Amino acid sequence: MDDLTVMTESVSGCRWILKGLEKLVEWARMRFKPVKSRSMVLRKGKVEDKFRFNISGTAIPTITEKPVKSLGKVFDCSLRDTTSIQSTCTELDGWLKSVDKSGLPGKFKAWVYQHGILPRILWPLLVYAVPISTVETLERRVSNHLRRWLGLPRSLSSIALYGNTNKLQLPFKSLEEEFKVTRAREVVQYRDASDPKVAKAGIQVRTGRKWRAEEAVQEADARLRQRCLVGVVTQGRAGLGSFPSPQMNTRGKEGRRLVQEEVRAAVEETRTCKAVGMKQQGAWTRWENAVERKVTWAELWKAEPHRIKFLIQAVYDVLPSPSNLHTWGIAETPACPLCSKRGTLEHILSCCTRALGDGRYRWRHDQVLKTIAEAISTGLEWAKQVRPSKKSIAFVRAGDKPTPVRRTSSAGILMSARDWQVLVDLEHQLKFPSHIVVTTLRPDIVLVSESTKQAVLLELTVPWEDRLEEAFERKLSKYAGLVSDCHQAGWRARCFPVEVGCRGFTARSLARAFSTLGIEGERKRRAIRSTTDAAERASRWLWLKRGEPWSHGS
Repeated sequence: MDDLTVMTESVSGCRWILKGLEKLVEWARMRFKPVKSRSMVLRKGKVEDKFRFNISGTAIPTITEKPVKSLGKVFDCSLRDTTSIQSTCTELDGWLKSVDKSGLPGKFKAWVYQHGILPRILWPLLVYAVPISTVETLERRVSNHLRRWLGLPRSLSSIALYGNTNKLQLPFKSLEEEFKVTRAREVVQYRDASDPKVAKAGIQVRTGRKWRAEEAVQEADARLRQRCLVGVVTQGRAGLGSFPSPQMNTRGKEGRRLVQEEVRAAVEETRTCKAVGMKQQGAWTRWENAVERKVTWAELWKAEPHRIKFLIQAVYDVLPSPSNLHTWGIAETPACPLCSKRGTLEHILSCCTRALGDGRYRWRHDQVLKTIAEAISTGLEWAKQVRPSKKSIAFVRAGDKPTPVRRTSSAGILMSARDWQVLVDLEHQLKFPSHIVVTTLRPDIVLVSESTKQAVLLELTVPWEDRLEEAFERKLSKYAGLVSDCHQAGWRARCFPVEVGCRGFTARSLARAFSTLGIEGERKRRAIRSTTDAAERASRWLWLKRGEPWSHGS
């Protein structure tokens, strides 16, 4: 028999119960296994080995002689978790070292940690009373291995690896965050147990003095109540109703899920507060108009290691630029290799006058413009093949209810005509059609429909991510006069300034322009992905050729 525990106040009482159980088991033609059983006698809080218990003439081993392991937890005569916690830490180090010496590529080592080591280490951290300081130490070790496997510098903050609200989100999970969520779930399970004896037992979840699970759950409940009282509010630039308001009347699984989400939100707020205080690695907190990028495991596997390495280092400004090398004490001067100004990453990728004169930034601009033009051309071909749906009248019989009409997305500008012509400012100077308006302005892309007298202007800018909104306002005011002149000439003209950051982060204006043109769904996501990849590849090439002579992208 398994899972049978006998607890008495005296040794004689325990022996009497064992004899009764032995007779009952023999009557049922069953028997105990003393070798798999353990005995323990406590007196004044200490373990004593004076007394022995027998079953069928065989002595039951004491917990001092043979410690037992049940559900992953080791029980010994010390009645403490100190030794088990130390062995768990040693075991984690052994796993990480084994993966490190496996010879696999770095991204595969990171995958083994995410899907093999992390779920396996969480269970010992749950069954033992592990303090949060020990978990933080374990996470620092894991972060060091992840940085080395991905080729990242040691100065990179762990916020870049585990942040869930960063502009660049990596698919790694934080050991500390998962530990806090697991402990909070344990508290909620005890508190909301269906058995009143368990709910009122006052079971404490010990996690050290630095962070207490009970206080975290109370704070999560208070945050949920406050959000329920306040109602739906705006978050950032999103409109009302973009985010649902939580309901406090949820119970069971849904209530536990809400509490866990609030615990994660509290951890993420702590990360964001630390990131705001960082000048370089926290610069992404000021990218209000940039769209977030999530790197999935599929993208991580397909991408080249140097590309992922450059992307992460460029976003958090830890590339070996002359300015950073001078700050780290490696270089004597922070000067740019092309000019005498300070060679920061922003200067090299966006502000160097010598690079601008050589045409480096223009080459990158054309690389991004090609992908946008290809996406629009593909959208035009799709619009020519799709026929506009005819409006039909839905008749409702007596006694029946009308069927709800599915809301379809708007057709877009490309569906409004069949004779669109696409003019792109590539390889030769684009001149705006003189039969519409005579002007010296040169938009990057012009779409013209003679039959419907429509003109669509797209102006692309590849700025530093901190200046996305500034570039949008500047280009919008620049072409406002041209749009008004087209209106006076009897043409329906619209201008869409679009911005793509030099590190591969698009502004919301690009997605808005694609949606207005009629490029929706998977086609829009594919177009945005190809645009960001083009900007990222071009900037990486500029970085590699930062100190070499330039001859049209070679």
